Amino acid sequence: MVTSSVPRLVIAAPASGSGKTTVATGLMAAFAARGLAVSPHKVGPDYIDPGYHALATGRVGRNLDAYLCGPELIGPLFAHGARGCDVAVVEGVMGLFDGAAGEGELASTAQVAKVLRAPVVLVVDASSQSRSVAALVHGFVSWDPEVRIGGVILNKVASDRHEVLLREALDSVGVPVLGVLRRAVQVETPARHLGLVPVAERGSVAVEAVAAMGSQVAAGCDLGALLALARGAGALAGVAWDAGAALASVAGDVAGGLDDAGLRLPGAEETWGLRPQTPLRPGRPRPQAPDGLKSTKPLVAVAGGVAFTFSYAEQAELLVAAGADVVVFDPLRDEALPEGVSGVVIGGGFPEVYASELSANEALRGAVGSVAARGAPIAAECAGLLYLCRELDGLPMCGVVDAKARMTERLTLGYRDAVAVSDSVLAPAGTRMRGHEFHRTVVEPGAGATPAWGMRNPERRVEGFVEDSVHASYLHTHWAAEPGVARRFVERCRTS
Repeated sequence: MVTSSVPRLVIAAPASGSGKTTVATGLMAAFAARGLAVSPHKVGPDYIDPGYHALATGRVGRNLDAYLCGPELIGPLFAHGARGCDVAVVEGVMGLFDGAAGEGELASTAQVAKVLRAPVVLVVDASSQSRSVAALVHGFVSWDPEVRIGGVILNKVASDRHEVLLREALDSVGVPVLGVLRRAVQVETPARHLGLVPVAERGSVAVEAVAAMGSQVAAGCDLGALLALARGAGALAGVAWDAGAALASVAGDVAGGLDDAGLRLPGAEETWGLRPQTPLRPGRPRPQAPDGLKSTKPLVAVAGGVAFTFSYAEQAELLVAAGADVVVFDPLRDEALPEGVSGVVIGGGFPEVYASELSANEALRGAVGSVAARGAPIAAECAGLLYLCRELDGLPMCGVVDAKARMTERLTLGYRDAVAVSDSVLAPAGTRMRGHEFHRTVVEPGAGATPAWGMRNPERRVEGFVEDSVHASYLHTHWAAEPGVARRFVERCRTS
C-alpha cells in the first residue's frame, strides 16, 4: 500500500458563475510563479477548464469524475497526476454539493473532496450582498460535517467598505477569509455556446489572461495561509493509477465476467428492438516481422488542433500502454494523415465553429474516408461524429457516416448510463459504459442500422453508428474506467 501526502486544496463555490475558474487557475499560476510544481485537476467531465490549468502550471490538466470512472478511481487518478508535485489544486464543478442528477452526492465536488481528504476553499460571489454572506457560508459549512471548509475567498467585492462589511459578517461564522478579489476585466474569459473559449483558440490572449489571474490571486489572497491549509490535507492510502497496470488488471479475465479485452459485461441481455446484427468484420492479419526483429507498433493518429481540443490525457496513455504509437494530426491544417496510420481517434471540440475550414481541407477528408474504406478502426466522439458525417451545416465533411449534422438552439447536456448494442472496435455488444453528452447540434438520423449505444437515461433510446471498423457517437467516455477499450482498439489496429 502506497500513501500519497501531496498537499492539496479543492476550490469550490455555492453555484456556477461564482469565480471558481478564475480563482483556481489564478492560484495555480501564483503557486507556480513561486517555484512550486503544481498538479492541476478538475472535478467533472469538463474539457475546457483543464486547458487553462495546464497553461497556468505547465502540466497536463486532469479530470476527476466519480460518475464516469467511479469513486474508487478518484484517489488513484489524483495520485497519478500529482506524482512528484509540491501541491495540487482541484477546481470543483457547479455548486459544492451538486452532482449527477438523481444520484445524491455522486460526482459532486463535495464527494471528491471527501475521497481526497482535502480541505475546501469556498469562493463566494459577494456582489449585491453584505451581512447575508454569513448565512450563506454558515449553511455550506454545516450542511455536511464530513466536508471540511477551511476558508473563504470573496470574489467581486466592490470597495474597501464592502470588504469591511463582509469580513465583519463572517467573523461570527468562524471561517477565515483567505482572500478578497475585486472585479477585473482583464481576467474575464470569453464564452460561447458550450462555455469558455478553449485556450488553444485564444493563443497569446489566453496566456495574458492566465497571467492576470495569477497576479490578481497573488495580490488578493494569502498564499501562505492557503499553502498551509493544503498541507493539512489527510494522507491518501492507495496505489497511483498507471495505464500499464490498469491494462494488466483486466487482460484475459474471462472468469470474472469480462470479455477477451477485459471489458465488463452486464449480467443479463437488454433488448433494444434491433434486427440481428451482422458480425463485426474481422481485421486482415498484418504481415509478421521476420524472426529476431521486433514487430512494428500500430500507429494511432489522434485529432488535435483548435477544432478538436477535447480529450482526457489517460486515453493516449492507455493507447501507448496497449502497444500503440500515438501521433497528433490537425484536421484544419494537415492535408494527409501520418504515414502508416493504423487507426484514427477523433475526440470532441468545436467543428461547428470551423466547419468551413474543415470542409475546405478536401485532401484530409478524403484520407479519413480512405482509412475507413480499408477497414482501419476509427473511434469518434461528438465533434468526431460531426466530422465523419456527410455534411455539417450544409458543408461537406468526410462522408464516412451516412448522416447530416446541424447546429440547433437546444443544449443537450448530462451524464448517460449506456450499453453497447453492437459489437465494435471499442467494445463487444452488452458492455456497460458511463459517459456524458454536451452539444448543441443534432445528427439526422440519430442512429444507424447498427447503433453504437443504448442509452438507459434520461430515456431509453439508441444512438450512434457502428459501421464495419467505425464507431461514432455523441457519447464522451473516459477510457480509464474501461481500459479494455484501448486494448481492443489497438488489437484491431494490429490486424487491419
